[in-house]
Amino acid sequence: MSNEENTNIPRRRTDRITPQGKHTRLRNILNIIFMLGAVIGLIIYFYSDKTIGAYIILAAIGVKLVECSIRLIN
Repeated sequence: MSNEENTNIPRRRTDRITPQGKHTRLRNILNIIFMLGAVIGLIIYFYSDKTIGAYIILAAIGVKLVECSIRLIN
């Protein structure tokens, strides 16, 4: 390949891979809480009481909504 052909290769934007906002750490913590709550809620839903499992899943969705609202505000 010549140098002219190398210049036409699109480059990946690395500035968007890791967000560097002021609420990034809080959002990551909320995402971890959401994932743990969803998994625990599913386990309880399928192997124990369906009502309590559904409440845990709904609480996890509430945590995810808070995380999404923080992301949209910034």
